[in-house]
Amino acid sequence: MMERRRMDAALLGLFLVHLATALEVPLDLPQPPTITHQSPKNYIIDPRENIIIHCEAKGKPHPSFSWTRNGTHFDIDEDPNVTMKPNSGTLVVDISRAKAEHYEFVYQCTARNKHGTAVSNNIVVQQSRSPLWSKERVDPIVISEGRSLVLRCRPPAGLPPPIIFWMDNYFQRLPQSARVSQSLNGDLYFSNVLQEDSRNDYICYARFPYTQTIQQKQPIVVKVLNLDAINDTMAAFYNDTDLFSEEPADERKPNFLIPSGPSSSKTVLRGQVLEMECIAEGLPTPEISWAKVSGELPTKRTSFLHYDKTLRIVDVSESDAGEYRCTARNPLGSVHQTIRVTVKAAPYWISGAPRNLVLAPGESSVLTCRASGTPKPSVSWAMNGIPIENSPKDLSRKVEDDTIIFTDVQAGSSAVYQCNVSNDYGYLLSNAFVNVLSEPPRVLTQNNKVYQVIKNRQASIDCASFGSPIPKITWFKDSRSSTLDGDPYVLHDNGTLEIHTAQAHNSGKYTCVARNSLGIYENHIYLEVKEPTRILKQPEYKVVQLGRSAVFECKVKHDPSLIPTMTWLKDDGELPDDERLIVDSDSLTIVDVSESDAGVYTCIMNTTLDHDSASAELTVVEATTPAVVYERPDPPTDLELTDQKKRSVQLTWIPGDEHNSPIQKFLIQYEDFLHHRGHWHNLTEVPGTRTTAHLKLSPYIHYTFRVLALNAVDFSRPSFPSRMVKTEPAAPDENPTGVQGFGTEHDNLVISWKPLSGLQANGPGLHYKVMWRQKVVDSDWTTVTVANNSKFVVSGTPTFVPYELKVQAVNDHGAGPEPAVAHGYSGEDLPVAAPDNVQAVLLNSTLAEVHWDPVPAKLIRGHLKGYKVYYWKEHSLHKHNPHLVKSQILTFSGNHTRRMLPDLHPFSLYLFNVRVYNGKGEGPPSPNHQIVTPEGVPSAPSSLRVSNPNLDSLTLEWSPPHERNGHITGYTLRYQPVNDSNELGPVEELALPANETSLTLLNLKYSTRYKFYLNAITVRGAGPPISEEAVTVMDEGEGEEEWQKEPVNGTQNVMLKGLKGGLSYRVRLVATGHHDQPLHRSDELLVSVPAVASRQVDIATQGWFIGLMCAIALLILILLIICFIQRNKGGKYPVKEKEDAHTDPEFQPMKDDDCTFGEYSDNEDHKPLKGSRTPSNGTVKRDDSDDSLVDYGEGGDGQFNEDGSFIGQYSGKSASRETAGGHESSEAPSPINTMNSLNSFV
Repeated sequence: MMERRRMDAALLGLFLVHLATALEVPLDLPQPPTITHQSPKNYIIDPRENIIIHCEAKGKPHPSFSWTRNGTHFDIDEDPNVTMKPNSGTLVVDISRAKAEHYEFVYQCTARNKHGTAVSNNIVVQQSRSPLWSKERVDPIVISEGRSLVLRCRPPAGLPPPIIFWMDNYFQRLPQSARVSQSLNGDLYFSNVLQEDSRNDYICYARFPYTQTIQQKQPIVVKVLNLDAINDTMAAFYNDTDLFSEEPADERKPNFLIPSGPSSSKTVLRGQVLEMECIAEGLPTPEISWAKVSGELPTKRTSFLHYDKTLRIVDVSESDAGEYRCTARNPLGSVHQTIRVTVKAAPYWISGAPRNLVLAPGESSVLTCRASGTPKPSVSWAMNGIPIENSPKDLSRKVEDDTIIFTDVQAGSSAVYQCNVSNDYGYLLSNAFVNVLSEPPRVLTQNNKVYQVIKNRQASIDCASFGSPIPKITWFKDSRSSTLDGDPYVLHDNGTLEIHTAQAHNSGKYTCVARNSLGIYENHIYLEVKEPTRILKQPEYKVVQLGRSAVFECKVKHDPSLIPTMTWLKDDGELPDDERLIVDSDSLTIVDVSESDAGVYTCIMNTTLDHDSASAELTVVEATTPAVVYERPDPPTDLELTDQKKRSVQLTWIPGDEHNSPIQKFLIQYEDFLHHRGHWHNLTEVPGTRTTAHLKLSPYIHYTFRVLALNAVDFSRPSFPSRMVKTEPAAPDENPTGVQGFGTEHDNLVISWKPLSGLQANGPGLHYKVMWRQKVVDSDWTTVTVANNSKFVVSGTPTFVPYELKVQAVNDHGAGPEPAVAHGYSGEDLPVAAPDNVQAVLLNSTLAEVHWDPVPAKLIRGHLKGYKVYYWKEHSLHKHNPHLVKSQILTFSGNHTRRMLPDLHPFSLYLFNVRVYNGKGEGPPSPNHQIVTPEGVPSAPSSLRVSNPNLDSLTLEWSPPHERNGHITGYTLRYQPVNDSNELGPVEELALPANETSLTLLNLKYSTRYKFYLNAITVRGAGPPISEEAVTVMDEGEGEEEWQKEPVNGTQNVMLKGLKGGLSYRVRLVATGHHDQPLHRSDELLVSVPAVASRQVDIATQGWFIGLMCAIALLILILLIICFIQRNKGGKYPVKEKEDAHTDPEFQPMKDDDCTFGEYSDNEDHKPLKGSRTPSNGTVKRDDSDDSLVDYGEGGDGQFNEDGSFIGQYSGKSASRETAGGHESSEAPSPINTMNSLNSFV
């Protein structure tokens, strides 16, 4: 066991080295293929454009490409509409000669060379769809005022789903509010209706993003009645009798329209957007509020939409699961709705996808595929696209769950490994190659490259390298006296040398050396440290009269080797293009100043490495106003110290010139010549009206003071320093802070504190008096003296005992004040007891709840951190499942006494124990207890193979499930034929006994593709199926065909070409002598070539059918000629009479009173939008659109906002269009006809 741990640790170390130094393999070296670009998994295409399915890869030699379609080989050469780009795997489907829906399949790309095979994701190609609205007659809605109302939209289901919005006849967005809002499914909700809601043009629009088309629902008419007003008015005429039996709506408390019931549930995937809505009716209009029952809403990821009716949480995580409560409230009451949110997760990488490995022969490493998800995903491995269990055995390779361990790899074992992680909600597929190379080192960074950096900034010098084994990088500077591996240099794992703060002496020549067992490689790199760019004289605030000149100075210092560029800005924008503004090398002059010149001017000095900037404001005043110049004040003068005492002194000064801006305050600074010479510290501030300050002093300081004045422009320069004031030492005024006690061992106590600064010491000889005692009555204090340290370790203490602590500051002149008492504990030790009364309650076949009694505090011997449950599957209760002992640990923080054990395997015996743990570690385990899980549904059968395909029969062979989860009681076999267009035929179902592992199916159709599904069954039900497809052999006739011959000259492999899919061939090898005399024949081998699609007798190729079609076509042609002759003679047919009697309803005039169509017509329901000819499949050809809204406007600026509302004024068609189109209405624009032309705009 110890040897195994050492090996695992060594492998982990090698893995970390390879991971940290992973580099791209140069393309001139042999390497397996790597997929560099592919189409998304769910690929929605525009049906009007050619289909492009991307697949790009690199490798050495350059990989070749092939494709599968729905899991079978896709022969691109046989489809004239499909081409593959040169040196690429990208497919281009020309849809000018085919329909896009004929190419809606699942595609997968394979890139291979002699070193391995990489595969793409499964790319599901689907065309976008914009189906027509279903036929529907919308009756007017009459409703009394105050009641709630829902206008249903029910848009057609498109791909992707359409965007819904409501507008009126004039393409204006219908107003929404807390009372009226649109739900997530597109319906329009009224919490209560008002008379102002009456209108005849509530129109729901569906915009389909891919085809850029709009479908519209028939307008909805809503009439809101005020019943009280009508009854009062009409009662005088009808003997005070109410005309309407419906009572007017009274005020009422809220009631939820969405969702229904007191609670609901919602499932969302991790990383997606969670949207929950609550819409309530009531009078007055209810207000909606949200809260999370089991915690707080994530503020940064939460937003409230649609007047707080929709709660939206982005980037959902597992912490967002729980119960949410929405509350609808008005003055009459409130109502609550609870929504339980469950968060699932498609697989996601924990530490990134598996990375490529480059190994030298004899090296070892690991390939890890760590992913998580909810439910827990399964991991499967493949090598070069073949399941790893079916790949050739390799003693240097060992697969352990999500890890492949490589030990002592050999040349020629390069391959591409595929890791597939999947659960019910998705999958991750990643390719990672293992490239076994022997390659001397090379440095990829350009030789003699020059790096430039500004002084006092970080410098990084690259040395990207490659080699196998991985090269070790060392750095030298100038004379190579020693390697650069200590302060101030930091060497990163990728070879980069970092200097945290570059100084002038760091300039020079650096040598990067890459070395491995096969050779050594050097590279020279130069570092130049440049002086920073600084503005020495900044532009100053100026007040200038109209017509005068203003000059802003900007003098700069920069490194002489860098070329500077001066740029001036006005109000953060470019300078006006005005000849009055003159830019010199270090100034900006504005002549003949005008009012528009007022603003903030900024000078920016740029070099290739850095920049500096400064700004000043220009104020322009009338010419009659005397010129006033505002500048920062002059420094104060004549600093004088008086009335000196032990702890104070009086400082006075004379202010400098204010320069037309009153002094706002004075800042007094001091220098401690004894402890911090050369550093000035802020001491205090006084108002600008005072010229004296009473300064408090600390003992044992040598003070020097200076004063700065501040006005509206800036601080003045500092004054000249005052004379020095020396204060006498004294005892400390304060004690250390942050006193705490803790243990690092079970028998010690570490007392630590924050030490005093030199200013706080008040005198020489600072040390600390450290005191401690156990927290019990009448115990004495133990005292030690500590100097030049901020902690003290007390040894020999009892384990985890509370202590009282004190630390007092002392110097040569006395002790500080009495210190406050702090509290701490001596060191922890491992707990000595296990939880008692441990038991488990089985909730179902995969979940159990564990209970225990808490461990007494005195036996924990430390701070209680929580409990850990160790559990493992001892063995399955089924004899065929192997014995497995792999411990799992669930850690529960806090003082809990019950917790759940999830993800148990059904029909298994588990053992578990519980341990308490503290800050030191875990205590002893409780006695092992058993959990026996009941039977569950089995996993899918581990394999399903098809063999012996004949004309009307074939044989199925399978293996039992890996996870039986109980006693297998039988199997269910379902199978069905699949035709050329991948449509599934009727399903046949067979029940099979548990002891069978093969079955021969008879009486099948010849040359037909079948799909088989096999489930295993336990008493708990059927498990998931495993599926397989196969084709029965085509009947090619009764006679014996002549043997075809293929000469072979000594090779052990031969490629047979020209074979037909769906046929079976007999193959044998014949040894011949002189004159082709056969000397020996091998046994015959039956080879079945799979069919890409089933072949059936095509009636269109039969002679009798062709003759019949020709005869029918000839008769139709004769009839058309006769009709044409009769029509020219002036004949009239019944169809013509009906047309004259019933004109097209599209040309009926609209009613004058409500601007709607005169009659309802079924013809309108399925008409496409005018100007966009819609094929029967619901898609729209982009190039066929011959009409758009631009044709109706002046200038073509009509468009829609993102929310769908119309922008721009609608105007009638041009005269030419009116002439061409016949009679058209000149009344208000029809929303149906006009919206029919919006395809190109929304």
